Amino acid sequence: MGGKQQKLLISMYHYTRDLKHSRYPQIRGLDINLFRKQMEFFSENFNVVTMEQVIAAVKGKKSLPEKALLLTFDDGYVDNYTVAFPILEEFGFQGSFFIPGKTFATHQLLDVNKIHYILASAQIESLVQDVKERIDYYRGKEFDYPTTEELWNQYAVANRYDGKDIIFVKRILQTILPEKLRNQISSELFEKYVGITEEQLAYELYMTREQIRTMKKHGMFIGLHGYDHYWLGNLSSNQMRKDITRALEILDEFIDREEWVMNYPYGSYNDDVLSFIKEQGACMGLTTRVKAAEIGLDDALQLPRLDCNDFPPVTENYSNF
Repeated sequence: MGGKQQKLLISMYHYTRDLKHSRYPQIRGLDINLFRKQMEFFSENFNVVTMEQVIAAVKGKKSLPEKALLLTFDDGYVDNYTVAFPILEEFGFQGSFFIPGKTFATHQLLDVNKIHYILASAQIESLVQDVKERIDYYRGKEFDYPTTEELWNQYAVANRYDGKDIIFVKRILQTILPEKLRNQISSELFEKYVGITEEQLAYELYMTREQIRTMKKHGMFIGLHGYDHYWLGNLSSNQMRKDITRALEILDEFIDREEWVMNYPYGSYNDDVLSFIKEQGACMGLTTRVKAAEIGLDDALQLPRLDCNDFPPVTENYSNF
């Protein structure tokens, strides 16, 4: 296996919605018109493959067609069902949807989404100020962590998607502060800026079990994205195992326990995660490393992906890979 025919581009989506008419037009998503145009571009320029075809190629059973492209959707948002799914059906494409168990099992808002909506609702300058003030306020009471200046210098580093202010807020509230404190500060900021309750947003934001079931019936692929959407590579071995086991139980109806696909939240994993998911029957894993996947060369549990914004009509970045 290997060679030219085994190159695979994997496109990653999150929110797919009519941004202009949504309640939070600043949320970072692919607008419905761009999504449709992108599917048109793919239908003319690529062979959109199914996850089952990719699994067969990974196992050495079949080759992929030239210009193979796989469509992946992270986080289980309802707009993947209301917007993306009907358009995928129209083009005859399969989407692979990776859904954190918590989103439909208990209808609780994931921390990552609290932060998205805070960022979509607040001016970034005041938000950074608020985060810094809360870091100072809580330090030493129950929690211990470096000075605010040290945290800023270490984590306020821009990446290919976000400026340093936004990255600082995301890192502090996603992974750097202790979990209990992150939850508390995120909830305080959510209440201040977003204007609805966390519970209301959770019920509006995610797909239900029935919607996931409908997509599966229509040939869409469902995979794992953890239970709580944690940075799995940062967890203790015990916590990580518990999170993935819980996700497997909750998604049991939608997956083949002997041959399922993992998608690492935030692209975070380590050797312990890889070895555990392999033991549990994972046959493939998707990362956020940015490049074309080389089936037969890349480790099947660490396949890279491109962002949907790397393709027309947004940009032509894909042609560099």
